[in-house]
Amino acid sequence: MTNFSEKKDELTELIKELSEINAVSGQEDSAFTLVKNYLDNYCQDISSDNLNNLIAKKSALSEDESNPKIMLAAHLDEIGLMVKSIDDKGFIKFATIGGVDPRTLPAQEVIIQGKEEVAGIIGAMPPHLLSKKERNKAHKLEDLYIDTGRKPENLQDIVQIGDSVTIKRELTSLQNEFVSGKALDDRAGVLMMLITARELAKIKHEAEVYFVATSQEEIGVKGSQTATYNIFPDIGIAIDVCHGLMPGVDKGDAAKMADGPAVSFGPHVHPDLFNLITETADNYNIPYQKSPTTTPYGTDAASIQITKSGVATALISIPLRYMHTSVEMISLDDVKAGGQLLARVIAEIDKDFLEGLQCY
Repeated sequence: MTNFSEKKDELTELIKELSEINAVSGQEDSAFTLVKNYLDNYCQDISSDNLNNLIAKKSALSEDESNPKIMLAAHLDEIGLMVKSIDDKGFIKFATIGGVDPRTLPAQEVIIQGKEEVAGIIGAMPPHLLSKKERNKAHKLEDLYIDTGRKPENLQDIVQIGDSVTIKRELTSLQNEFVSGKALDDRAGVLMMLITARELAKIKHEAEVYFVATSQEEIGVKGSQTATYNIFPDIGIAIDVCHGLMPGVDKGDAAKMADGPAVSFGPHVHPDLFNLITETADNYNIPYQKSPTTTPYGTDAASIQITKSGVATALISIPLRYMHTSVEMISLDDVKAGGQLLARVIAEIDKDFLEGLQCY
């Protein structure tokens, strides 16, 4: 495994490892292990909870119960599929886990996590055998199936109903620090969190920092809810992705690629935190974008904000194209800038800042 450093090739290798791991919602174990191995270099205490969130604590220089508690949250899970039935010819029907777009599925290679990994492809009726009317329509989920090429009697010994399925996709390095692959929502956010941990090791900070790789975000921000309840931080910062600008997308609905992370503001974001993040970015000449959003839903910020009596919350996002497909695209420059920014922000948060936080 590559040691984490500032070198471009090592950063690309890390996002490659993160992207290519298969870890659908509720089965994050393999990704958990990888992230734990990296955070072991920077944190004093790493644990998990009953929902399999990874919680890594980095203590302040001096232990004091009044030190601010800051929680960073980026989700480990990815969308995927689940085996629903196997017919007498060995064709597998499936259901979706999270927001899978059926239009993207035909002709995809997949990996079934059975008793052993089983390769397959998603098949559908070829256009030659469809009516003219049917050719102009996207395939419905119920028309798709997984074909492994195995005899049904052999397949059923390895694959069971309920087994998870992920798209098989290797990360592709493109020009200008762009990469494309699966599960960059939100493994890119996890990478930003790891960069933050690395940068924070170089800086004095008064806050106790909890790096949380959350589970089951894609099926309803479940992991962040239990983790926040357990930690009950003074400040919570969710790290996720937002839509990156591409043809056909309005500027008001997306952020520019390679222009820095998008810092959200709106009713769910504490104004003092937004001001701190943007002012810190300006002071250190770290690129960022302001992102007006009216709701936290779709990110861990939704559950962080309303846990117990409420948590002062911020949301920082990585612009990403082709969300919830197997060719999601990000700029590593945005991820690096976000990690550097968060480390500087955390260093600015002390008891005085916490006492000055106003109500929403």
